[in-house]
Amino acid sequence: MKNITPKPPIPARLRSQLAGAGVVLFVLVLCLLFPRMMAFVELAARELRYLWWLILLGALGIYFFFFFGRKKE
Repeated sequence: MKNITPKPPIPARLRSQLAGAGVVLFVLVLCLLFPRMMAFVELAARELRYLWWLILLGALGIYFFFFFGRKKE
């Protein structure tokens, strides 16, 4: 006779931790495979010190677009 009892599901916290570890590992592998990408990311991070207001304006525009652009019923 075959045992057909289902296995207990993976807890949500463990699943999210595994997914986060997978993303970090994926980014590390990409950085090792493409070192020029790492140099580009470093340059972009340095430029963010001067262009943080541009990101803030973009985020504010997206917020207004999605939350104030809807038609009221």
